[in-house]
Amino acid sequence: MQIDIVSDTVCPWCFIGKRRLERALSQRPDMDFQIAWRPYRLDATVPPEGVDRRSYMKAKFGDNPQATAMRDALRDAGVEEDIGFAFDSIEMRPNTTNSHRLIRWAATAGVQDEVVERLFRAYFEQGRDIGSSLVLSEIASEADMDAELVEQMLASDADRALIDREDRLAHEMGISGVPTFIFANKFMVSGAQDPEALLKVIDKVQEKLDEAALEEPAASDED
Repeated sequence: MQIDIVSDTVCPWCFIGKRRLERALSQRPDMDFQIAWRPYRLDATVPPEGVDRRSYMKAKFGDNPQATAMRDALRDAGVEEDIGFAFDSIEMRPNTTNSHRLIRWAATAGVQDEVVERLFRAYFEQGRDIGSSLVLSEIASEADMDAELVEQMLASDADRALIDREDRLAHEMGISGVPTFIFANKFMVSGAQDPEALLKVIDKVQEKLDEAALEEPAASDED
């Protein structure tokens, strides 16, 4: 079953959603899943060099009890998924285009899911600037990619227009929040759903796929 995950690398709920999906998939060990990560930029207006995260978050959400409660809820959800959110250690709010380019190249190298995991951990747990080409090259190296080649590609415009196009397509599809999971190119689920909810969708999608497979021979016989 193909599962496309539309996400942004600075989205904490996307990190949580990744872990919850992994827990759901582990309960279906006999099923074959193909996971692909798709780009979505929550704010494409952030400059290439990034901005100070504290100022950015204050301007966006304000400094009020609701913002504090949201941060606390994220920390609590993170604990349940073995994620140690270290929000106070994050200094930069990066432009995420380059991190999405790296994720795309990681698919070719067969390590896309690992790179996504390392990007999330680098940003949310270690406070590293994932808008930095140096940090992205380091992450590529940690995933056994060719760091020198990645650094050269980051210095070019390779796949930049493609990321722009995929991001625009996601918005045109009506995706307004991430993570969004697309099952078998047909069924869309938004939000960091609990594993139980994701399992219900997976089982329903598989049922639909099985029904479609049974109908195909009958259609051929009629021809």
